[in-house]
Amino acid sequence: MLTKRVIPCLDVHDGKVTRGVQFGRAEEGGLRNVGDPVELAVRYNDQGADEMVFFDITASAHGRATMIDVIERTAAQCFMPLTVGGGIRTTDDMYALLRAGADKVSINSSAIATPDLISNGAEKFGSQMIVVSIDAKKTAPDHWEVFVQGGRKPTGLDAVEWATEAVRRGAGEIVLNSIDADGTKQGYDLTITRRISEAVGVPVVASGGAGTLGHMVEVLDEGKADAVLAASIFHFGTYTVNDVKQYLAQHGVPVRLPEVVAH
Repeated sequence: MLTKRVIPCLDVHDGKVTRGVQFGRAEEGGLRNVGDPVELAVRYNDQGADEMVFFDITASAHGRATMIDVIERTAAQCFMPLTVGGGIRTTDDMYALLRAGADKVSINSSAIATPDLISNGAEKFGSQMIVVSIDAKKTAPDHWEVFVQGGRKPTGLDAVEWATEAVRRGAGEIVLNSIDADGTKQGYDLTITRRISEAVGVPVVASGGAGTLGHMVEVLDEGKADAVLAASIFHFGTYTVNDVKQYLAQHGVPVRLPEVVAH
């Protein structure tokens, strides 16, 4: 049975890890400085994280190049796979990040603006390298719409349809972030997570809303997600990655537990 993954997420703003309460509010002073991205990545690597995600949270809004230096320094010290997103507009951008040490690249706004970027990236580097991140917001009963530019701009696209299209074009993984739940610690959006998980044949990473260990069990079981992504609960020391994994294992969720070294 495939193990479920636990993935800390670092939102990087001007080279520092930050954490906002509501999605897309970086410029309104709604951010807390959490620390150095490399130091945090090493901490989570040591705690047994399965992967690490970096999002340059203002890159697509301001046209800022993604932080190559952070990735190079992290890759030199960490052994878990690294996914990097934010400001990636071309396959050359992808190549620069993969060369710097990223294992996967995550595209969001640019995938919608230029859907061929998904297929071109998959063709050049392989589908397993291409992650499409979807920011979804419930805009009507039983309807979730895709937003871009850090949750600022509606696209008119249906979230399930766009996820299906992204996979058809070659995406090897979907990161689904609920704008409504993000930063609230009230739990993941189980309904849209389950719908997308059932609609696509690739792993779906659930993001947005983790507040308790029980929320993670719910989204992996009821939401049928393949992985959980979280930020605040890790950054502020509420739980360690190992806490999450032990809890998941106790509740029947298959996970890769850190090896205990015998002395």
